[in-house]
Amino acid sequence: MQGPRVLDGVRVLDLSQGAAGPIAGMILGDHGAEVVKIDPPGGEWGRKLGPPFVGDDAAAYFGMNRNKRSIAVDLKHPDGVAVARALARSSDVLLESFRPGVLERLGLGYASLSADDPGLVYCSISAFGQDGPWRDKPGVDGIVQAMSGIMSVTGEPEGDPVKVGVPAADTMGAMAAVQGVLLALLARARAGHGQRVEVSLLDAMLMFQTVPLSMFLASGSSPGRHGSAAPYSAPNEAFPTADGHVMVAAYWPDRWRSLLEVLDCAELGEDPRFQTGAARVENRRAMRAELAERFRSRTTAEWLVALEAVDVLCAPINDYRALSAEASVMVEDRFPRLVHPELGPVPGVATAARLSETSARPERAAPLVGEHSTEILRDLGFDDARIEELLASGAVVQWQRASEAVTVAGS
Repeated sequence: MQGPRVLDGVRVLDLSQGAAGPIAGMILGDHGAEVVKIDPPGGEWGRKLGPPFVGDDAAAYFGMNRNKRSIAVDLKHPDGVAVARALARSSDVLLESFRPGVLERLGLGYASLSADDPGLVYCSISAFGQDGPWRDKPGVDGIVQAMSGIMSVTGEPEGDPVKVGVPAADTMGAMAAVQGVLLALLARARAGHGQRVEVSLLDAMLMFQTVPLSMFLASGSSPGRHGSAAPYSAPNEAFPTADGHVMVAAYWPDRWRSLLEVLDCAELGEDPRFQTGAARVENRRAMRAELAERFRSRTTAEWLVALEAVDVLCAPINDYRALSAEASVMVEDRFPRLVHPELGPVPGVATAARLSETSARPERAAPLVGEHSTEILRDLGFDDARIEELLASGAVVQWQRASEAVTVAGS
């Protein structure tokens, strides 16, 4: 059903590269914003985050950049900067992820652009923030994960520190950027002017760790690494079965007793080491040894049936192949497939928030480098002669098939 979306009419200029900024722009686009992506002439570096690839660009890039049009602009060229400034003047929101100070040196900083348009919401995403001692320190997802402390609480107790297996800093940074942009747009509607939104991946990861950091700040003791287990409750972890693993959360008193009944070891409920949640956390190793041997006696599927029958929370540990076989998970609105005119169907993952009246609606596959350059310049009011000059100078690049020449007509 085609209907209104909450950001219909909002224009976003996306100068970001990699993952955090592009994901933020994609989410805003899902909710109706018109998003123009400025690529460097050779394409942003996120296009090379592969394999696998779809055409010349990474599958990950297509997963993070739907709902956008691309104009390829050389920001080191004076005319390229002029084009970027014109795009900013026509936008409500600007997303950028350059190192602090870079856009200021190019004449595209917040102070300069907000002087042209006081209503602009200017969102800067960086690894460690726009000021402070780490301002100029470069960082990507893995570096931020390492410095944020999360790797110290991820992995097996006796093993090495482990990075979260997904780009958690980038994804949390994207979520924080979307939140900040929406709050700034709400504030603009009330106060009549825009503002700068600053997001650091480090701050996003600290927020992501609210639970373990709160525990540390209160006690001075790090939760440490516990593998699949939660440091604050037990049992709340994966156990080996006859053919795999089953995740079990049975730390509430009634579910703990039900678990022991199913495992045929109700007597453990009288053991003082396991009588309370705090005691089980303190004696987790002994508890695990008692339970693990019993879990190995049956298959994962058998345990799921037995545990669900007594309302013990449990789940198989799916890999992506198993996940893709779950019919209740693999529904169209979770995994939209958008058709690119050159590449055909391109899969993606849907935005998580669902609104009953202004629902998100992905509509456009991620663009090729400069796929819409000429179209976007025309939208800005540039005539064909000026567009020819920009293309000829290299300030702007238009995507073309290998068999085509760079022309304005028919592009």
